[in-house]
Amino acid sequence: MNIQLIEGQFKKTEAIALISDLIQTKIKFHESRILGASNEEDIKYRESKIIFLQNQLGSLRHEFDKEGSEMKISANITIE
Repeated sequence: MNIQLIEGQFKKTEAIALISDLIQTKIKFHESRILGASNEEDIKYRESKIIFLQNQLGSLRHEFDKEGSEMKISANITIE
């Protein structure tokens, strides 16, 4: 099954807001799993995922500063 999550041309501010919200949702997911985890290995794994996502968001914002005023975004979810 495929879900077309995002498809279109967005202003830079809209694109950053949209992607930031998606990444923040994923970070909140990992944070909620950390609260319920008792396994140290699982906690460390999720903390590393959060740091990775935060770094990706920072890189994205840096790249968007270089781009034009609009950009095309396409995002799909594939469920197998």
